[in-house]
Amino acid sequence: MHIRPRRLRRSPVVRAMVREHHVRVEALVQPLFVVERETDAAPISSMPGISRFTVDGAVAEARELFALGVRSILLFGIPESKDAIASSNYDPNGVVQRAIRAIKAALPEMYVIADLCNCEYTDHGHCGVLDPNGDVENDATVALLVRTAITYAEAGVDVVAPSDMMDGRVEALRSALDARGFTQVAIMAYSAKYASAFYGPFREAADSTPQFGDRRSYQMDPPNAREALREMALDVEEGADVIMVKPGLPYLDIVRLARDTFDVPIAVYNVSGEYSMLQAAIANGWLDGERAIDEMLVSFVRAGADIIITYFAKEYARRHGAR
Repeated sequence: MHIRPRRLRRSPVVRAMVREHHVRVEALVQPLFVVERETDAAPISSMPGISRFTVDGAVAEARELFALGVRSILLFGIPESKDAIASSNYDPNGVVQRAIRAIKAALPEMYVIADLCNCEYTDHGHCGVLDPNGDVENDATVALLVRTAITYAEAGVDVVAPSDMMDGRVEALRSALDARGFTQVAIMAYSAKYASAFYGPFREAADSTPQFGDRRSYQMDPPNAREALREMALDVEEGADVIMVKPGLPYLDIVRLARDTFDVPIAVYNVSGEYSMLQAAIANGWLDGERAIDEMLVSFVRAGADIIITYFAKEYARRHGAR
């Protein structure tokens, strides 16, 4: 007897028949950058194919995505003004709040997730309130996140996604949302968010580069895996509906650890640096773009992710979406 696995690789038909993992367009989330000033709406130089949108532009983009089968978006806001306490973040008429209302009015079935952080809204670029020593103050920042999340819920958001990495924020958010009757608003926690070099292009897109220091005192140290499990366990215990690993490609082992450990849905964020380096290689003719994108996205599914946040969602859906 000869064992010949190649028998099941002979044609596209048989390969498709025995394929173990599939990227579902329904599982993709497209991030959208929404600006308050019309003059800020423009292509992002470090992220070819990605742009900042006005609120009206975001609605138009959401319509295109929905028609392609991408039914979930993740909103990031770039306000007109910033200050030390991110006051434009919790403004009920802030850019994200207005975008939520406009998108839900135009597309009630679009699943709208709002990133919940302060780095785009603070003049110092850090993710929260600073103490006199310039460190991010945990509990004051959590209170700020709660205040903002309530305005997102009032605007009609489906999910708030805290990305700040403050301790105890999931419990505080769940308690505050429930106390105000927003029991249906889900929490997608950036549970294992690493202090990564792969965020560079995002910081141009969101104008969120720290004005001093870095975020290593609150984001996770890249060599740590057991700590990621502890962070995820805390978020699940505090009431997170979905837990996330960010970035994606350098942390596929963490995605697998999460999948093997927890029963809640696992999200992965295929971040800006991963997008930009792949686009650069494609533009230089070094990679077959379609094959490289498909191979990368299926690696997240194979690692155990249920939800993939990716700037490639629209491009992938054009090729593999509803027919």
